[in-house]
Amino acid sequence: MIAYPFTSTDLEALAQWDTPTICNGLEVIVPERRAIGFTVEPMAVLHPGATPIVGLARTATVRAKEPPRGHVVDRLDWYDYVADASLPTIVVMQDVDDRPGYGAFWGEVNTNVHRKLGAVGCVTNGSFRDLAASAKTFQIVGGRVGPSHAHIHVVDCGGPVNVFGMQASHDDVIHADCHGAVVVPADCVTKLPEAIDLIARREKVILDVCASPDFTPAKLREAMKRSREIH
Repeated sequence: MIAYPFTSTDLEALAQWDTPTICNGLEVIVPERRAIGFTVEPMAVLHPGATPIVGLARTATVRAKEPPRGHVVDRLDWYDYVADASLPTIVVMQDVDDRPGYGAFWGEVNTNVHRKLGAVGCVTNGSFRDLAASAKTFQIVGGRVGPSHAHIHVVDCGGPVNVFGMQASHDDVIHADCHGAVVVPADCVTKLPEAIDLIARREKVILDVCASPDFTPAKLREAMKRSREIH
């Protein structure tokens, strides 16, 4: 069994914050990653009001525009790969068609199957369908909604993928919600609560001034100065 520098409880704790807040925390912990590791295109969400999802990446590339040619991954082998995890997973699926989303891998059947395999959701540049019939406890942060699965098939799995600028690999920690997704370096998982608390204390000073009925630019300037002094 793989030993991770965090527990399932640590991952669950990160779900209390939205993805922008996680990104803010990472800017404090690993400032060198400030401009990498997250999606950079607008995305569609299956369950807009759902709690953020956090899990280990299970990666794949898919195609749908044409029938399978050459090497493909058997669907049952793919399911075994997703299920082989001791912690919750998130499928990170790159659609490599020249028009991503031509056919949908995700719908009523696969959302229910993958939820039973231990996945809490999917991040993909591809499409999804069956909005009303999909599993209520499985989140999709995807490229768009579409009606057909066309010739959808898994080309490869377990390798590096790129979904809207977010490069991810097998077992990367993924945090995602209606804003998009971000890769959380493994050694940052347990450091994020403290970093987010620091940011919240710094922001509170500024937000309190903004909420005050006697707000002035001078008071804002002073609040920003005090905010920078909080450590």
